[in-house]
Amino acid sequence: MATDIRLKESLGDITEALVATYTEEGATHHLGHTPLPSRDVIHDILADLKDILFPGYGRRQNLHIGNVEYHVGDLIDGLHDKLTQQIARALRHELCDEAPTVDFEALAQHRAVALFLKLTDLRAMLEHDVQAAFQGDPAAKSLHEIVFCYPGLEAITIYRIAHELTQLGVPLIPRIMTEMAHAKTGIDIHPGARIGPGFFIDHGTGVVIGETCDIGKNVKLYQGVTLGALSFPRDSAGNIIRGRKRHPTLENDVVVYANATILGGDTVVGHHTVVGSNVWLTHSVEPYTSVLMEKPSLRIRGPDRGDGLYYQI
Repeated sequence: MATDIRLKESLGDITEALVATYTEEGATHHLGHTPLPSRDVIHDILADLKDILFPGYGRRQNLHIGNVEYHVGDLIDGLHDKLTQQIARALRHELCDEAPTVDFEALAQHRAVALFLKLTDLRAMLEHDVQAAFQGDPAAKSLHEIVFCYPGLEAITIYRIAHELTQLGVPLIPRIMTEMAHAKTGIDIHPGARIGPGFFIDHGTGVVIGETCDIGKNVKLYQGVTLGALSFPRDSAGNIIRGRKRHPTLENDVVVYANATILGGDTVVGHHTVVGSNVWLTHSVEPYTSVLMEKPSLRIRGPDRGDGLYYQI
């Protein structure tokens, strides 16, 4: 069946109507001559950084001590250019109206190199995270399996990179990175959260960690855990007041089991505390505490035995 030429002629009117919406007050768009950071390039940047942080596990195999220095040097050289360009785009988008004469490329280069200077410390931090996963999961057969397979480590690795960029004052890019990890793993860690070494997320799907969380050393979370805000303070005009601590603090050696919810910026979970599954916690607890739900009352009915009645088991 041939296409109807009259329908195709209407496409111009459709286009004109769409473009008209771009100029409406409050319309969301980014039209102009200052490109935003590229998600595709940021994806490549993350792949390069993971190849540096965990060499031999990613895209490049057959690495050995004789060629790894060349490989890492080549990655860092390429990352210098890609990161500088993407950070400059993010800075220009955020700050151009306030500081139109700033050399954003120069500023971006300094921040890119500052990230490279942090990579040694990042590797040490991630080594603790890998060890924590191995020690905390009896199903783990080796450290290699954790690096290759565990979504928790994937999300934590990307979070740690994004957090360093956040600390360096890089806008947009850290959140793009952690949302990429969120989409891939189901684990949502805001890059502003502060998380100590030896962090382990077991299984992981559905974990949410808010922007102002403080998490100490050797903390373990299971799937479905939410570390969230209890409420959002507002000003007299009803607008959310930003920049306040809204999310909980977990001290060292805390374990939080599946589907627990811990809320509030004033909520502190003391060290060596265990929070059980399905707990809803909105106030602080002392160290060495166990916070558990009461055992639920289960009603189980057996099969019909032919007399039309069901029997309690």
